[in-house]
Order: sequence, then C-alpha cells, then structure tokens
Amino acid sequence: MSATSGQCLCGAVRFQAKPAGNAVSICHCGMCRRQMAGPFFAIECGDTFKAEDSPNLGVYSASDYGERIFCKQCGTVIAWRTKDGKFSEVSVNALDGLEDLRLKQEIFIEDKPDYYSFAEKTKQLTGQQVFELFAESQSE
Repeated sequence: MSATSGQCLCGAVRFQAKPAGNAVSICHCGMCRRQMAGPFFAIECGDTFKAEDSPNLGVYSASDYGERIFCKQCGTVIAWRTKDGKFSEVSVNALDGLEDLRLKQEIFIEDKPDYYSFAEKTKQLTGQQVFELFAESQSE
C-alpha cells in the first residue's frame, strides 16, 4: 500500500502513514476499550507513522513499552505505537480514503466482553501471544 494521510475529527492533528497491507486488527484489551469506548480498529504501519507538529498532538505513555497518540482538542484516538517508534498501529477510522480493507486479526481476545462479536473469521491472539511475538521481533 502507498502512504496515506489522516487526521482527527476536528483537523487539528494531521499525519501520514504507510499501511503494511490491507489487514485490519482489532484490540480488545481493557485500555483500548476504555479509551475508545469499544475495541480499537487499527492497521499496522510499522515505523511510517509521522504526525505533523501540532500543539494539539497528545502522547500518553500507557505502559513501559507503548504510547497512545490522540488529539487534545477533539479527543480522537489516532494511533498506538511502541515508545521507540519502530511499530505503530494507526486507527483505520482516522485514515483518509482506504479501500479494500479486511478484518484479519483480533488481539487480547481473552479480554473481549461477551456482549459483542464479529461475523468474520479472524486470527485470534491472547495478550501473552502478542507479547511473545513482540519479543521475537525484538530479538531478530
């Protein structure tokens, strides 16, 4: 996929990113569900996520390894990335004009509440499996 632009609801934060493919991932972890008021629909963008300089760009250190990117003005959640910036998952709903996306994966599946489910058959990973994949990629 080629690089694409995106922005928050009010337009105060704009960014560029290059999706790694067309696979949408859903995160069911408690932090994502609390911040989004539901699951986080994202697309992997590796290290290509670059936000324009804006006083409205918020960065919240959510853990020892990750941070959440959002607009301080309107509250739009824009991305989750590792603190070293080498890996990002960008909100598909903040990107401009992406087509042909496919729901492929759900992570932190053990945290998904029983009151919703998706019809698509997806790869489902537990939080532990996600952490193991990150550990493997760091050792390569």
